[in-house]
Amino acid sequence: MMGGYLDDRFIQGSAALSPYSFYHWQYIDIFVYFSHRLVTIPTVGWTNAAHRHGVCVLGTFITEWSEGEKLCEAFLAGAERSFRAVADQLVRIAQFFRFDGWLINIENSLSLAAVGNVPPFLQYLTVELHRAVPGGLVLWYDSVVQSGQLKWQDELNEHNRAFFEACDGFFTNYNWKEEHLGRMLVQAGERRADVYVGVDVFARGNVVGGQFNTDKSLELIRRHGFSAALFAPGWVYECLEKKDFFQNEDKFWSLLARYLPTHSICSLPFVTSFCLGLGTRRLRYGQEEVVGPWYHPGAQELQPLFGEYQLEGGGRGWVKTHCCLADAWNGGSSLLIRGAIPPEVGHMAVRLFSLQVPMPPKVFLSLVYKLEGPTAVTVALELSMGDASSCHISGISALNAETSLRHSTRPLRVPPSKLARSAGRCGQPFGGGWVQRCYEVSLRGCLLQDLFISFSRPLGSRQEETFVCRLGEIQVVDAKSLLSPLAPVQAVTVSHVRWQPAGSEPEGPSAPTWLRLSCTLRWTYPLPQIHCFRIHCRRGPGGDPRGGESPGPEKPVFLGLAFTNQYRVVDLAVAAMAPGRDGRVDFLVQPVPREGFLVPQAEWGRATLLYASPARDRH
Repeated sequence: MMGGYLDDRFIQGSAALSPYSFYHWQYIDIFVYFSHRLVTIPTVGWTNAAHRHGVCVLGTFITEWSEGEKLCEAFLAGAERSFRAVADQLVRIAQFFRFDGWLINIENSLSLAAVGNVPPFLQYLTVELHRAVPGGLVLWYDSVVQSGQLKWQDELNEHNRAFFEACDGFFTNYNWKEEHLGRMLVQAGERRADVYVGVDVFARGNVVGGQFNTDKSLELIRRHGFSAALFAPGWVYECLEKKDFFQNEDKFWSLLARYLPTHSICSLPFVTSFCLGLGTRRLRYGQEEVVGPWYHPGAQELQPLFGEYQLEGGGRGWVKTHCCLADAWNGGSSLLIRGAIPPEVGHMAVRLFSLQVPMPPKVFLSLVYKLEGPTAVTVALELSMGDASSCHISGISALNAETSLRHSTRPLRVPPSKLARSAGRCGQPFGGGWVQRCYEVSLRGCLLQDLFISFSRPLGSRQEETFVCRLGEIQVVDAKSLLSPLAPVQAVTVSHVRWQPAGSEPEGPSAPTWLRLSCTLRWTYPLPQIHCFRIHCRRGPGGDPRGGESPGPEKPVFLGLAFTNQYRVVDLAVAAMAPGRDGRVDFLVQPVPREGFLVPQAEWGRATLLYASPARDRH
């Protein structure tokens, strides 16, 4: 999008106003970070967000024009060791930056010697990537043909099939028609799903569909059983009004939804506060923490299925779900659900998540929500279970015969004492109108398949009931895991230290001089257990530029959030020390578990940096 490497390149986020966000992850399987640089490495934020949703991430290796010809001749036209050296380096880059593979895009002519080495280059790259990166992928873009000409085919055929056979998949050019798809059926054989039929969302050239008609392309692609490659869906952001982005983005993907089977969440704990990784402010448990715009793709949490649902049979009931930056429980956004329950219907439910999770014997569930405006509608979680013949459930009640595989949960009045650290305020209202409901469910031999939110009308009501509900958080957690001790934050180190003079404080010339400290903190911690890390500092005696002592151990200064085992401290103000005196800065790393409970300060990771003014040279 727009050349790549924009505000998304900052590993700790930025203050971008109205940035692009992709959040319909359940519909896609592979995310390609594309630009016109030779080697395009996906940024850390995108990689982490995609992996959180179970989506593979590919970088791009591209050569173009006359410069591309020279480069390709240099590594493809010679001995085998040349192209193997390039492949080895691409594998190392993917392994080091922890993404999943490459789209190879050669968009320049090749000599016969060079094009002859393309299949063995692709085959070697694919084999080595599979060895180094589990689940890795190498895709080839439809450009060069076996003669070495740059000649887009808009299909898989005898002129480019050798490249397809040497790697994991083939991405066709965009100017295809239905007859191209028909011809490809024979060429693809049993690997039909490995052919990704290209669709330019900008609708440039002679294409079947794009923009808000992209569904026309998808309909034909699916009719023939191929996969699809949607190129530049950032069109929604680049070409339409920024103020309407979320509305247009939901419209674009809702038109495609019937052609895009959703993939499922497959493990516990499942926790989300619906944060998009951006906002106009940042909140923590309903309380405002940071004011002003922020953007951090790596902070994005699991996103639900978005859409608009009407009651079957022409009923008047409806439910709409969409993201909203106006308020949040944790992060910068929440999920807003609006709807209407007609008089003839007792309750309505909307599916938020598709799951395939073997359920442990006891599960703890939590829902944080608020109902906005006057309404008598009640809110509950519903679960659907597979393996109905062997699944035994206690502690929740079946709704009725028609929905016998869907179950409604009953809130816990008082959470079990062993769960109190996660459920200490279940059933109690929080500030801002937020309410937390907690549930405990006992199961045996069950597979959790879907998670719904349901809305019920009050007993005796005979009128249409409308509602506006904001979801702040949902948790589904193995109750046993909550009893296990957390791993400690270990091996906190301080490196890449940089000092800069910063003059004196604005209070006046008599104020102490101070310094700006930048450094990198690293530590070890099992990331799957964690939502984020909160980074704090505590300046020792004389280390605070305001003068005086440190705030004390109970009041460390909050610096920022980290979503990986690393944080860059930038321009932290500390007092310059007089010769003969030492200054001290303690850095504290607070783990925030995915379940959200507080970790005592004694269990945080810490590192201390001691500093002093250099002694003056004596002559």
